[in-house]
Amino acid sequence: MKSKTQFTVLIERSALLQRLFAVFMTLTVLAVLLGLGTAQAQPVSWATRGKIARDLSDGADAMREPRAAWVRNVRGERQVQAIVVSDAADKDMTELRAYVLRLGGSIHTRHGALQALTVQIPARYVQALAQHKDVLSLSPNRTVQRTASTVEAITGSLTTRVRKYTTTTAYTGADGSGIGIAVLDSGVMRAHQSFANALGFSRVKRNVSMLNANIADWATGVDAAGLLAPGSLALAGFEAAINTELVETQDPYGHGTHVASVAAGRGFYQAPDTTGLAPNADIYDVKVLNSLGIGTLSDALEGIYWVIYHAKEYNIRVMNLSLAAESGESWQTDPLCIAVRSASAAGITVVVAAGNFGNVLGKEIYGAVSAPGNDPSVITVGAANFKATVERADDSVTLFSSRGPTRGAYVDAKGVKRADNLIKPDLVAPGNRIFGASATKASLLSPTKNRLATLFPDLVTATGGAQAYGQTLIMMSGTSIAAPAVAGAAALLLQTNPGLTPPLVKAILQYSAQPLPGSNLLQQGAGLLNVDGAVALAKVLRTDLGTAIAAGTISVGTSMLASGQVMPAENSKVNSTTFNWSRMVFAGGNHVLSGPALFSKYQAIYDPRITWANGTVRKRQPIYWSGLLIAANTFPKSFTDTALTNQSLLSAGVVNAGSLTGTSSLTGKTGVFTLTSTLAGWLASGSGSVFGSGLVLSEGLVLSEGLVLSEGLVLSEGLVLSEGLVLSEGLVLSEGLVLSEISLYGER
Repeated sequence: MKSKTQFTVLIERSALLQRLFAVFMTLTVLAVLLGLGTAQAQPVSWATRGKIARDLSDGADAMREPRAAWVRNVRGERQVQAIVVSDAADKDMTELRAYVLRLGGSIHTRHGALQALTVQIPARYVQALAQHKDVLSLSPNRTVQRTASTVEAITGSLTTRVRKYTTTTAYTGADGSGIGIAVLDSGVMRAHQSFANALGFSRVKRNVSMLNANIADWATGVDAAGLLAPGSLALAGFEAAINTELVETQDPYGHGTHVASVAAGRGFYQAPDTTGLAPNADIYDVKVLNSLGIGTLSDALEGIYWVIYHAKEYNIRVMNLSLAAESGESWQTDPLCIAVRSASAAGITVVVAAGNFGNVLGKEIYGAVSAPGNDPSVITVGAANFKATVERADDSVTLFSSRGPTRGAYVDAKGVKRADNLIKPDLVAPGNRIFGASATKASLLSPTKNRLATLFPDLVTATGGAQAYGQTLIMMSGTSIAAPAVAGAAALLLQTNPGLTPPLVKAILQYSAQPLPGSNLLQQGAGLLNVDGAVALAKVLRTDLGTAIAAGTISVGTSMLASGQVMPAENSKVNSTTFNWSRMVFAGGNHVLSGPALFSKYQAIYDPRITWANGTVRKRQPIYWSGLLIAANTFPKSFTDTALTNQSLLSAGVVNAGSLTGTSSLTGKTGVFTLTSTLAGWLASGSGSVFGSGLVLSEGLVLSEGLVLSEGLVLSEGLVLSEGLVLSEGLVLSEGLVLSEISLYGER
């Protein structure tokens, strides 16, 4: 009985197969009569399948729900739009076009840049079209979206509140337009396409080299200390001597060009897209490092002053210093620190790399922040590892990024030597394996590579990008690469709100930063750069703040909000990650402040002429050149520096976040070693003590001391460089690997 049943089933299956075969042959004959040939009926070869893109094959399946823009059900029939690439001898593809029409399809476009057609055909004929002898490949007419620059994406620059792209090259929103960024480094290749504007003209407005500025150059009996008055022949001669705009090799080392591109590169002309934070900002190349990445402190100081001198003339609002010097001095006496404080007092937001010595031989190092990153007025930037994804949830502080506190020493009023112990860095930004522009000689016929690209060719090949003249790329790592990301972000804030002062830019960037898990205040500062939140906060503030502060017409506690504006929600969504802001601002060297009152009310710490740290408050005031035909209050000639004895620093309502942290302990994760994310969580829940009547400097004495690192806390809880020994910036290939040192001291 069982075998009979099996036999019966076989007979029934055979009959069914015969009927199906008859139907199949009938359809085949009809296809031939209709002129469609037998391609659809023939077995599909692996060669034919290889011509069809996988997503096109899936989309053509009538059993699947249409999910892409290039597939649609039209009058009950599945239709697809596809790109047909052909190798027909006939460049007009006459036979192929006729065949598409016979399939019941349409030819939408013929592409002149390649031998291809955009067609629309019934989905059931995709395989038939692929079998045509003139077809090389079939791809769906995919939706093309901009391949965003990694730096743009992970910093939060690509949000509706900052910058929105409508095509691969067209966008609306903040791009740094009108803002000048000075890059003090090894030079910037003016001819690189990353620095072109939308019309193709270079955004590098000046190339100057301070290596040409030292007139004495070891000669004796020379006095070259004369000041250069605006409009003078001496100034004209000096400017001519330092001008390198026509020099073929403007960046022989290769560091400065990459740094400038991270801040303000315009790289969406190729893949990978290396667009920087402010792709339409103006760039001012101030060369202070030679072909080996080495310069002198004198040249660096000269470069800083050149920027200060021309800042108002050229609207240079941001200065990037991805360099460092060895210094055991306090911020109060270190020459680089004094110079950058002058720049801040003149209205320039100064961004500095923290240094690359957070880890030596596997040992975490605290206290290795470089000068001038140890100055309280600058934005000191550490490096984050974005883990090769644009999502922020897995980001972390790099091993190499220098940790605080600052260890420069000073002698107090009682003759006791004390370390500054300022909380640094201020925040972190992407600084590991970042793609950017690579300098060459400005010669189409002999575009000689820069020194770094020559010594480390893997850094060039790692980008995988085009290496055509003017489009060369290189990968770099380090806090020197993280800093220009913040410099570009500062340019966006200043474009959004020109009334912001340097300390206010810094406060906004810190308050809106994203706290990274597992890292403390001395490792990441307030957290990871968040351009989305920073721009949102800048938009609600008055645009006349800078003018009012300079004129002294605004007092502590006065509203800083623009008319009709309220504080934005203190959170952001970047890519798919939603997070709360850090809600913290560093002030007074070792104070952590919080609360909406920091921005709804004016605080004296936003006056760029005031510096508060180590219990002292000083005011640095620019003195401008004056005289016939000299624009008033334009060209700083010198600076005065005075100690303030009576000054209201903070308004009522500001939150003292430091009161939550306790005594500093690395093992206990308290005090300066408190995890930033932990402190941010407490602040989000409303914790912290409120200054009921603000904070006032009375008779030169600030009562509140902030977070203190005990001098006894050294080797037992982590290595602190107790003598203030600060290592130079360093050159890093990737996380944890420091190749060499870049010092401002050495031969040119």
